[in-house]
Amino acid sequence: MSLQIVTQDVASRLKQRRKSLLELIAQTYPEKSGMVLLLAPIEMEHYAFVQDSSFYYFSGISQPAMALSFAVNQPTILHMPHFADLREKWVDSVDVINEATKSLFGLDELCKLGAQVATYQIDPYFSESDYKNLIEYLRELVVQKKTIFTLYPQHVRAYASVKMIVDRLALFVPGLMHNVVDISPQVAQLRRKKDMSEIQAIHQAVTITEQAFQAAAQVIKPGVNEAVVQATIEYIFTELGAKLAYSSIVAGAKRATILHYHTNNAILTAGDLVLIDAGAMFGHYCADITRVFPVSGKFSKEQKKLYEIVLQTQELVVEHIRPGVYLNNEKEPENSLQHIAIKFLKKQGYDQYFIHGIGHYLGLDVHDVGSRATPLEQGDVITVEPGIYLPHESVGIRIEDNYWVIDGAPAVCLSENIAKLVGDVEAAMR
Repeated sequence: MSLQIVTQDVASRLKQRRKSLLELIAQTYPEKSGMVLLLAPIEMEHYAFVQDSSFYYFSGISQPAMALSFAVNQPTILHMPHFADLREKWVDSVDVINEATKSLFGLDELCKLGAQVATYQIDPYFSESDYKNLIEYLRELVVQKKTIFTLYPQHVRAYASVKMIVDRLALFVPGLMHNVVDISPQVAQLRRKKDMSEIQAIHQAVTITEQAFQAAAQVIKPGVNEAVVQATIEYIFTELGAKLAYSSIVAGAKRATILHYHTNNAILTAGDLVLIDAGAMFGHYCADITRVFPVSGKFSKEQKKLYEIVLQTQELVVEHIRPGVYLNNEKEPENSLQHIAIKFLKKQGYDQYFIHGIGHYLGLDVHDVGSRATPLEQGDVITVEPGIYLPHESVGIRIEDNYWVIDGAPAVCLSENIAKLVGDVEAAMR
């Protein structure tokens, strides 16, 4: 598949996303008025910072401890920590944000988050002075009985790093939580539908993952440690300017029946299979691919039989991908990809060995925003990943690809070039 290169002004795209969010909020809460406040997480010392995906989606900024505020007919303001010149002596940044560059991010104003910070980073238990200016702004909004639209879902884990900041701010802003309204459903609605720039980024992440899998196939042999295969994959990611979308899984034999096996340090044995689940992150967008390889270079008769059942399951499910069907909906099993997969595997006698979901949304997060109980829409990107896991036979097989949902046409497999047919997998190892 070839993707036409589509260029679009980044600032215009960011402005449009913010405008669309304000429109959705107005439709959902017509009786409320106020301001959208998006918060970047606080970095943890000794760990590389990873930006909150929704903050990045609306700001294009990868730096920590910032706040973005905007409202209808109001300026878009980036509230930045006051580090003076200390931070640049300790930490590099991919973003240069100042009065000369603010327009590149579609920003109207820059302001200090609070008083000057004594160190080069904001502490997770920040003081009132660190966020002093934003706190005063929020106090004014509370007094005016304005709504603060932010990311604060009830789900325990969702946006945890952002909710921690909101909770901390609430200690300094009496009544804040009474004025907070969660907008995570509206944000998810926008993020689910990928534009061409996002499809290109995902496709590039998949292309890098493809090269990593090709390299991995060449090093898989009896006596090789799983760690060597992992290192090969992650070397290619790094060499090609990508990061890990998630922790790589390289699982031989029975270890492949452990869905989140991350130890990756056992020796591969002749006659076994090895499952690789890995994905690159490029431009903040993720790939998520799984393949299975015969350690000896050739599938046995029984391994081939099981592998092709999994492959047939995936092919059947993909035939049903279109707007209006569900990833998982027990009330409409005929339109549920999960139930279509289970029904097929039941006919083969393996449904009880398929122990996870058929797929998930993919984008800025490897498990991207969106409910599996809502119907697919044009612009969604999803994974399809059937599997069979037989611990008693030391066999785990999963095949996972990434698909772009298009209205009126078959789903586009973004990972179609990664060897998947039995003969192609064996050929990739030679």
